[in-house]
Amino acid sequence: MYTSLTKQQVLEAVATMMENDDAVPVSQMASELNLTEGEITFVLPSSMVTSVPGEKAQELLEALPAWGKVTTIVHSFGSIFEYKAPFPKGKVAHGYYNLMGREGELHGHLRLDLVQHIALVSKPFRKMASHYMGFYDEAGECVFKVYLGRDKKRQLFPEQLEKLEQLKKEFA
Repeated sequence: MYTSLTKQQVLEAVATMMENDDAVPVSQMASELNLTEGEITFVLPSSMVTSVPGEKAQELLEALPAWGKVTTIVHSFGSIFEYKAPFPKGKVAHGYYNLMGREGELHGHLRLDLVQHIALVSKPFRKMASHYMGFYDEAGECVFKVYLGRDKKRQLFPEQLEKLEQLKKEFA
């Protein structure tokens, strides 16, 4: 990571952007600085991000189905795909972590061997509290994110917030 700027330069640029607006999206900062989301995410203030080794991806994903409704997001060439439902159970087969959602639920095949970095992020987004797990490849490209869910009044589910805080303590 940090191909065009030094880590210190990225840190300073991110700090300046966040002084102006602490809810500026990571994706926007990455675009403006011509960097990956990972390069931005991992220089956020320590109060906002907890780094988790990539080899913990399967462990985290296996725990997620018990969390209830979450929002899974995949960015692809400027488009954003969102799925709001419980994260499906999965199993490893043929080199993939295969998501086994029922009909109408999320399905997919994840190459967990490509996940090198994971971030537990708590950062305002569009002026609202926001919390997610971000999964990144070696270059810092975001593979996907899983945001904590919200109820019909757009309030975070407190039990999910508790679970995320417990994970942060575990990996701090």
